[in-house]
Amino acid sequence: MRDEKTMNNINTAKTLKETDKKCPACAGVLNFDPLAGGLLCPFCGYTEKVKACEDDLSADELCITTADRLENCNWGAEKKIVTCQACGAESIYDVLQISSVCPFCDSNKVMEANCENTMAPNGVVPFKISESQAGELFQKWIGRKFFAPKEAKESSAAKCFLGIYLPYWTFDTDTITDYTADYGIDKRVKKGDKIQTVTNWFKTRGNYLEDIDDELIVATTNHNQIMLRGLEPFNTADNKVYKPEYVAGFVAERYAIGIKEAWKLAKQYISQRLNRNVEAKIKKDNRADRIRNLKLSTSFTNVTYKYLLLPIWMSHYQYHDKVYHFMVNGQTGRVSGTAPISILKVALTVAGVITVLVLAYWLGF
Repeated sequence: MRDEKTMNNINTAKTLKETDKKCPACAGVLNFDPLAGGLLCPFCGYTEKVKACEDDLSADELCITTADRLENCNWGAEKKIVTCQACGAESIYDVLQISSVCPFCDSNKVMEANCENTMAPNGVVPFKISESQAGELFQKWIGRKFFAPKEAKESSAAKCFLGIYLPYWTFDTDTITDYTADYGIDKRVKKGDKIQTVTNWFKTRGNYLEDIDDELIVATTNHNQIMLRGLEPFNTADNKVYKPEYVAGFVAERYAIGIKEAWKLAKQYISQRLNRNVEAKIKKDNRADRIRNLKLSTSFTNVTYKYLLLPIWMSHYQYHDKVYHFMVNGQTGRVSGTAPISILKVALTVAGVITVLVLAYWLGF
């Protein structure tokens, strides 16, 4: 029996007509189907397009200076109890989830926000890869893993897929970077019986302009960040104005990292990119071989953002009593995950490389 405190924290999720729409042919609940690109009845096959105005084809860029909800919204492991209005069943969810499917009656319901001081997504990239396609892509992915045991490639199968929309921020900005650096030009000189490389160093300064489009920052802390990075890039330009129909039948998660913290991370990633690009520019302009003492000073202007939900399939497989997790980009099909490694294959490969190096040495190559 639940205690009084728990009962007082129960949230009742209203079933919205857009996400709990009934099939006009058989009264089944319609889900968003990636292959149909619209709502599909899993029982009779009835399909219906998501209605969108021509003026609302993609999400607007929003000015960051007018954003009024800047902080993180990470509630950690907090849970909430949601009562399905369709059948009355109660389910427990992470507080960051904003949509899901009732496991008892398949009703698609969008959950109410547990905190009013959070933004709603202004865009969504709908699923284009179906669950069956995700399974096929996984099989191809693990088949290409050179160091994976043959048995794992032949026997591994995804247990079950969870389709989830994860929160991301994207940032656009104009950048102007002033830089100073030393660039080096190598030349080969003969000293005695040996040929040596000598580098002549020169100073340079200048400025570099670059417009940044859709710098992507993942806004969830609940999942493996390295694995999520492995799913990129997404084609974020191919987004739609957020409509709840797109998440019907899928889990959707609210952001944990707020826009203020996300912009700090974005500036770090952008600065790393600018560092590489400026270095490449100096080398190209001066036909240089090396760069040292590179210093950048960057100003960011016209900063805009979007809050998008991006589609991801999550699953796992088992090999020798160990579980391996992986994800599939629900838009592009790119796979990211972990795979078992054959120690024998690694040992044979290392031995082969050593053998080749030894032979090359003795043969004078």
